[in-house]
Amino acid sequence: MLRKLEQFSGIRVATYCIMGNHFHLLLEVPDKEAMPKLEAEGLLELLPLLYDEAAVQTVAAEIAAARKAGNSIWEDEILERYERRRGDLSMFVKMLKQRFSVFYNRRSGRVGTLWEDRFKSVLLEGGETTLRTVAAYIDLNPVRAGLVERPEDYRWSGYGEACGAGKGAATAREGLASITREGLANLRQHDRSEDVAWPDWSEVQRGYRLLLYTDGREQKPDEVRGEGGRAGIAAEECERVEESGGAMPLPEVLRRKVRYFSDGAVIGSAGFVNGVFDDLKDRGKIGSKRRTGARRMMGADFGGLCSLRDLKKLPLEPPPE
Repeated sequence: MLRKLEQFSGIRVATYCIMGNHFHLLLEVPDKEAMPKLEAEGLLELLPLLYDEAAVQTVAAEIAAARKAGNSIWEDEILERYERRRGDLSMFVKMLKQRFSVFYNRRSGRVGTLWEDRFKSVLLEGGETTLRTVAAYIDLNPVRAGLVERPEDYRWSGYGEACGAGKGAATAREGLASITREGLANLRQHDRSEDVAWPDWSEVQRGYRLLLYTDGREQKPDEVRGEGGRAGIAAEECERVEESGGAMPLPEVLRRKVRYFSDGAVIGSAGFVNGVFDDLKDRGKIGSKRRTGARRMMGADFGGLCSLRDLKKLPLEPPPE
């Protein structure tokens, strides 16, 4: 469902993670005004992604009737019904949740609403540091939850799919490649409809894997206490961290629940956050008493990232035992 909606809507899925009762998405939402408008032939090619043959034939017959009558306004109205569903974040998530609800209710023999609440979204600065940080946070969800020991072992995530050999691996790799510096440059220089030369996956994999991986300090077996050892980070490396003042490395931070990624509203450099803040203030979306926008993200070294919101609760929660 996710991949079909991605093709239909023009919204790119950089990475994702599907958990037992919720999901996370990192999405690139295009400029709707810059998207090429749907034409009848293009619409009929897209519709089979979401609708059965009977529904597609109904739309095709309606378009044929409009053309036979020489009524271009009628044809435009047909196209607009589907045009407004493309390039729209709220519509994308709405359709995804609705379609999954129908599927789940049928399979489970239940009726009624399925999702507890409306989705939360955070606007991210389109730079490599921000996007890689949030992508890693998403792909590490199953590790934090204790479902797997390694992120590549979780099949229902962007990184897990990219590391596999399934038919969706290439698409998942393109999503992760799109958040690298080279991938972002390609996206900005090319139209979304054109073929883009993505960075080599082996290079993307190497850098992203380094960001994802973290382990605890190694423990030597204690024969006296009968305790087994545990493989982990070399003691020498741990000592270097201690000498640096105990600053938590970013990979370790990402193993935890970071509330900024769900409640921060806007994340990026100070300049980016302040720019969004100024725009919101000009539109009356922010109270007059607040004078500045960017708030440095607390609790760890986030590489200079800022958030639009101060968090009253702790920004980091420890990983599960």
